[in-house]
Amino acid sequence: MIFPLKNIAFNKKRWLLGASLAVAVTAAARAQNQPASTGLEPMKVDERIAAALRQVSAERIRANIEKLASFGTRSTLSAQGPASIAVGRGIGAAREWIRSEFERYAKDCGDCLEVKTDSFTEAPADRIPEPTVITNVYAVLKGTDAESAKRIVLVTGHYDSRNSDTLNRNDDAPGANDDASGTAVSLECARVLSQLRFPATIIFLAVAGEEQGLNGSRHFAKMAKDDNWKIEAVLNNDIVGGDKNPGQDRSVVRVFSEGLPAAATETDIRRIQGLGGESDSDSRQLARYISDVGRTYHVGTKPVPVFRLDRYLRGGDHYSFNQQGFAAVRFTEFREDFHHQHQDVRTENGVEYGDRAKFVDFDYVAGVARLNAATLASLASAPAAPANLHLLTKNLENESTLTWETASAAPAAEYEVMWRATTSPEWEHAQKVGNVTRTTVNLSKDNVIFAVRTVDAEGHRSLAVIPLPER
Repeated sequence: MIFPLKNIAFNKKRWLLGASLAVAVTAAARAQNQPASTGLEPMKVDERIAAALRQVSAERIRANIEKLASFGTRSTLSAQGPASIAVGRGIGAAREWIRSEFERYAKDCGDCLEVKTDSFTEAPADRIPEPTVITNVYAVLKGTDAESAKRIVLVTGHYDSRNSDTLNRNDDAPGANDDASGTAVSLECARVLSQLRFPATIIFLAVAGEEQGLNGSRHFAKMAKDDNWKIEAVLNNDIVGGDKNPGQDRSVVRVFSEGLPAAATETDIRRIQGLGGESDSDSRQLARYISDVGRTYHVGTKPVPVFRLDRYLRGGDHYSFNQQGFAAVRFTEFREDFHHQHQDVRTENGVEYGDRAKFVDFDYVAGVARLNAATLASLASAPAAPANLHLLTKNLENESTLTWETASAAPAAEYEVMWRATTSPEWEHAQKVGNVTRTTVNLSKDNVIFAVRTVDAEGHRSLAVIPLPER
C-alpha cells in the first residue's frame, strides 16, 4: 500500500551504531545508584514451542507462495464468481483456496480451528471504481482457559495483489512477495500451532483490499473493536520474501511500530509528552517483546526494531488495528527491490520487473514464520498482563511506588518491575517482586521509565505495561 510521503533510505549500520551509542552514553550518564546485576534474565525456552518451530517448512511455504502466484492476478477488483473460481484465476479463486487450506489444517487437528469469513461490500472510492465485495478469511484457535480465551493474539498478511496500475484487474499480478509471503506466514503459523493448545486464543488471518486502501483490515479491526475483542497483539507480515537482490540482508527482518498511538486522544498525547513516553506505546512494547522472543528462539531471522509506523511512502494493515487502539506491528524484509513490487511482469533493458516467486527466498520466509509463531505461542501461553497499573506521584520523594490489579481470576506466579533510562530503547533492569499488587522501588521516577509484566511458573511472560501517574 502506498502513502504520499517523501522517501528516504534506511541505513542498517547507522541505526545499529546509533542504538549502541545511545545505550553506552545512557549507562555512563546514570546518576542513580542501581543494583550491580541488571536482574534481566532471558526468556525461558518452552520445549513445546521449540518443537513446533522445527515443523515450519520452507518447502510448504514455497508451495503456498507459488500456488497463490498461480492465480494470475489477485487484484481485489478481479473476478471472484463461480466461473473464475472454477478456472483458478482471480481473487475469488485465491480466497477459496486459502479457506480450503485452513479447513484442511482444522481437519488435521480434530476440528480445533474454526474457519470463518468476514465479507462486506466496499463503496466506490479512489481505488474502487464500483461497489466491490471484499472477503477476509481467518481461522480461530480458541484458548483452552475460559478466562484467558478472551485474550487474542493475531497474525495476518494480505492476499490481494496489484501490478503497475492499481485499477488493472485483468493482467497478471502474481504478488509473490507482496504479499503471498505474508499470507504464507499466516498459513504456516496456523498449520504448526494448531497442533498445540494454548490458554489464550490465536487468530490466523488473511485480508484483502490492502492495495485499494487497507479496506479489509480496516473492516476487520473495526469489527473487533465494535465487538469488544481483547486483541493484545497483531503481527502484520507484508513483504517478508527476502527478495534476492544484491543488498539484501537475509539475517534480519524489520519490525515497525507506532510511537504516539494513532488512537490517542489529545489528553493522552499531552500526558505522553509530559512524561516522555513517546516510545512506550503498546505497539512498542510488542516490538520489544518480539526482540525478546528472537533472543530466546534462534529462528534464523533476527528482528530489528524500527521505531516508526512504517516505511516512507508506504502503509500497511497493522495501521488499521492501530487506529482502533490495538497493539500492532509490521514485519518487512530489510531491503526491498522496487522492480519487483507493484510492477507489470516484463523485461526492459535486461531488467526483470514483476513480483514473481523466482525472486523469493523461501528459507528466509520460513525464518520469519518461525519468529511469528514463537511470538504468537509465547503470548498465548503467557498469563494476563497486570491491569490498572499506576505510579504514585502525590509526594515528592526519591522512591517509586507502583500499584496494580491482577487481570484475571487465575493467580499469577509473580510480577516483575522493569526499568530503563529515559534515553534507552530497550529495558535494562528487572526486579522480581513476587505475587503482590504493590511494590516500592528505591529509584526516582524522574530518572527512569518503569513497566511491570506478569511471569508464570514456566517463565512465560506477558507484554510489559507502562504505569499511569496517580496523584
